[in-house]
Amino acid sequence: MSVRTGIYPGSFDPVTLGHIDIIRRGAKLVDRLVIGVAINPSKSPMFSLEERMAIMQREVADIAGEIHVVSFDSLLMDFAEREGAGVIVRGLRAVTDFEYEFQMTGMNQQINNRIETIFLMADVALQPIASRWVKEIAMYGGPIHKFVTPSVQADVVARVAQLGRLGS
Repeated sequence: MSVRTGIYPGSFDPVTLGHIDIIRRGAKLVDRLVIGVAINPSKSPMFSLEERMAIMQREVADIAGEIHVVSFDSLLMDFAEREGAGVIVRGLRAVTDFEYEFQMTGMNQQINNRIETIFLMADVALQPIASRWVKEIAMYGGPIHKFVTPSVQADVVARVAQLGRLGS
């Protein structure tokens, strides 16, 4: 019997309740879920790769299923192949997400048509959440408790204090 492995890729800077929702639900669909924490040189992350990995490992520790947190800095399809994945799990919030994901899926299928992509709609209450908005709200001293777990909120607030708030 083969193990069904799925990949859930992202920068997770920071991990939000929306990400956690997709991880919980995605973990039910596969035997092994690999959270691929992307190294993206075109982005300026709030948290280092090591910090994002540690935060993600902490946040998924209590989620049922076999979940692994792995970093990658390659094409997604190459990473998926290395991990033995048969499926990529992606979350959708809005029509704009669909357009982007539709194009990416088409390109990925051209690279490796043995790996399928499945889309999970974000929970309605979590649809507006995006990491970039969480960071911006936090940088201006706004409340982020509705978008992240208490421990991630503490991480973000501490980092903002370290960086110096934009609104001050």
